Amino acid sequence: MAQASHGNHTHGDHTHGHMDIKDQRDTFSGFMAATVWGCCLLAQGLALATLAFAIGAGWWAGLGVFILIGIVAGMVFKLGGGWWATQVALIIVLGLGGLVAPLVAG
Repeated sequence: MAQASHGNHTHGDHTHGHMDIKDQRDTFSGFMAATVWGCCLLAQGLALATLAFAIGAGWWAGLGVFILIGIVAGMVFKLGGGWWATQVALIIVLGLGGLVAPLVAG
């Protein structure tokens, strides 16, 4: 029985283990980075909201824990400059919010 040929290739032409997987590796790496960032930011937000609103420890205590979680996460997961820039921006915005909100509320 003749071997089926698809175009110019036959089954004997394939060599196992020689596929370029750079795209798949980059996609998985990006997915993992987004997962780490998302989980860390979620933990920070939940800690801030829990301390500030649910427990009543205050905004500044919540912001302190927010900062602590951000520093620990950045060091443990070896996150790059984008993480630290995001943390600085969030701390500034949340700090200003902590100053302005009481003035607006009376």
